[in-house]
Amino acid sequence: MTTRTASARYSGFGKAGKGSISTQSGVMSDQPYGFNTRFEDEPGTNPEELIAAAHAACFTMALSFALARAGHADGTLETKAAVKLEQRDGGFTITRSDLTLDASVPGIDPAEFERLAAEAKANCPVSKLLNAEIGLTHNLNASG
Repeated sequence: MTTRTASARYSGFGKAGKGSISTQSGVMSDQPYGFNTRFEDEPGTNPEELIAAAHAACFTMALSFALARAGHADGTLETKAAVKLEQRDGGFTITRSDLTLDASVPGIDPAEFERLAAEAKANCPVSKLLNAEIGLTHNLNASG
């Protein structure tokens, strides 16, 4: 149905190498990344940050559409995703993506909200893509 693209370039190898990432939309163009942006505090991005952004956006949109289908027309959803990279067996593995959701959905039953949020977590395309444990914590303001 839809294909989106991004590209990465890396010059040099290992810790000394430097890379850049660009996206089809142009939102990111030659954004720096490398060892120092991934494991230290050098300005730039890294794969885990990009996965976290994609997961937060995908889940939030999936929940928004589920709420609309359930008849809810107003409110706000704010999601933070924390992607965990761990060293295991001589390499690195993304082991988790934890979603933290702050939601304001006037008039929703908390049980209905919890069900819709759990379904969105399980069924958003990025959740399906990740081969990691995916956690979800949420705070709901149902009074408006």
